[in-house]
Amino acid sequence: MTLKTLPQVFKAAVHKYGDRVAMRKKEYGLWHDISWNEYDRLVQYLGSALITMGLEKGECVSIIGDNCPEWVIVDMGVQCAGGVSVGIYATNAWPQAEYVVQNSESKFLFVENEEQLDKWFKFRDNVPHLGKVIVWDLEGLKDFKDPMVMTYEELLEIGRKAIEEQPALLENRSNKIAPEDLAFLIYTSGTTGPPKGAMLTHGNITWMGEAVQEVIPVEEKSEVLSYLPLCHIFERLFSVIFHVTHGTIVNFIENVDTVTDNMKEISPTIGYAVPRIWEKYLSAIYIRMSDATRFKRLAFFTALKIGQKRTSLKMKLEPVPFYLEVLYRLSHLAVFRKLKQRLGFDRMKMAITTAAPISSDVIHFFQSIGVNLIEVYGQTEVTGPTSVSKLVRLKLGTVGPPLPGVEVQIADDGEILVRSPGVFKGYYKNPEATAETLKDGWLHSGDVGELDEDGYLKITDRKKDIIVTAGGKNITPQYIENQLKLSSYINDAVIIGDKRKYITALVMIDEDNVVKYAQDNKIQFSTYKDLTQSPEIFKLISKEVDNVNSGLSRVEQVKKFTIIPKKLYEEDGEVTPTMKVKRKAINEQFGDLIEAMYSTKQ
Repeated sequence: MTLKTLPQVFKAAVHKYGDRVAMRKKEYGLWHDISWNEYDRLVQYLGSALITMGLEKGECVSIIGDNCPEWVIVDMGVQCAGGVSVGIYATNAWPQAEYVVQNSESKFLFVENEEQLDKWFKFRDNVPHLGKVIVWDLEGLKDFKDPMVMTYEELLEIGRKAIEEQPALLENRSNKIAPEDLAFLIYTSGTTGPPKGAMLTHGNITWMGEAVQEVIPVEEKSEVLSYLPLCHIFERLFSVIFHVTHGTIVNFIENVDTVTDNMKEISPTIGYAVPRIWEKYLSAIYIRMSDATRFKRLAFFTALKIGQKRTSLKMKLEPVPFYLEVLYRLSHLAVFRKLKQRLGFDRMKMAITTAAPISSDVIHFFQSIGVNLIEVYGQTEVTGPTSVSKLVRLKLGTVGPPLPGVEVQIADDGEILVRSPGVFKGYYKNPEATAETLKDGWLHSGDVGELDEDGYLKITDRKKDIIVTAGGKNITPQYIENQLKLSSYINDAVIIGDKRKYITALVMIDEDNVVKYAQDNKIQFSTYKDLTQSPEIFKLISKEVDNVNSGLSRVEQVKKFTIIPKKLYEEDGEVTPTMKVKRKAINEQFGDLIEAMYSTKQ
């Protein structure tokens, strides 16, 4: 029997794996196992409690907190009770949390701790449809009492008693769920306006869970480290969907500050991150090498040169000479193996980057040191991946062929259109946005791209981001920005130039590398702002910009740039939770800096 709903897939996994480890979490310095049977028991209690307390089929339940077992247990319990789970970013300010709870008309709100509970206090009078708020971490709340608030343990106890009285309560509700019923509401990060709730069905989710196995080695022995926001489809795929579909082990980080330590301890078999994190790893490797002994530097860069030559041949599908393969294996044994162990990458069969564009040079670097980094292209509205790069035939500059079962077409204006069983149902309570995005069964992605002779997809840019200069030239800023970000001293960049006479850039420096450069060169500074306004640092970045310009056509070249004098934060609305820069917000906030670059006085 084909399993078409998430509760069906979950129950099949519990039946198959039983007492095998499903999840791990670290407490008081020790990793603790949670079996599939224990996972199921908690889901049974939680789902039964929600039904007892009035959750009807199709009603929404919001969850806000960092990655932990409780988050996914609540998620699965809501699914099994026929509800729709709605994730809220733990970093969201209270007005953003209010928007999601209000827009989704959530019946219940699960919060992690006192910090998240405080957000609810700010908008409690504006959400009369909310029945209860449930807290799972009671630190600082031992003596707290409120008729609207209950603890996670109290909820589980209600569920335990409900099962004693009606053992089949949750099963009867789960059996009423159909593939076309909603499972998730995933709110977009809102880079261009208020977030929209993408409606994903059980059919979308279960199809994707199976389809991806043909291109990503997800299996029972696979282990992942859960640390990206669970509200995002990317982390939800690995921590929930692939987890229950293929029986993987999910390891939850202690907190966001311990990711690198937990990575070393777990050494996951599948690694994944947004581009900013891979770029940070690359930068950290170069910093470490710059401080190493002369012999270690020589060994690393010699090995890297060998690895890069081998990778270039493999990517061109050309044979690797025997001598080069031998040299690479020796390099791996002497240099790369130890480096990967220190990073926690030594068991990694595949590494994935997604959620934003990445420079092909970053992928080439990691491939060269023996980390099989590939790019996955997709979006929430297609339940994750549209195309996945192939390890055996990795073509730099493309995001691989479409996933099996996915159709891709390129519209006359270059927009990428997608059709598959993973395409979402539409935007919640937003028929206008749905009509703009879904047309005749095709998802209009908003991205511009092309298909090559092998059917590999190449992403050019976001349709709305393409710049048309005053001279009428079309510029794709994404390519220029990626070239700038290749510099170890540039963390991000925003290209400006729409309806302007020439191209300029707002540059965000890489703090770690620039600080080290300043220290090595005895450049005085006391604050981050001082650093960004230092004439020596301006010269440093100017050289990097000149290097990029040398490879660009005249119309694409960055004529002027300004270093942004502050760090960019999600809390300030400058970047999304997946660390993508919000162009509109940056253009508005730093409008004076932009206008200064176009001033005739300069």
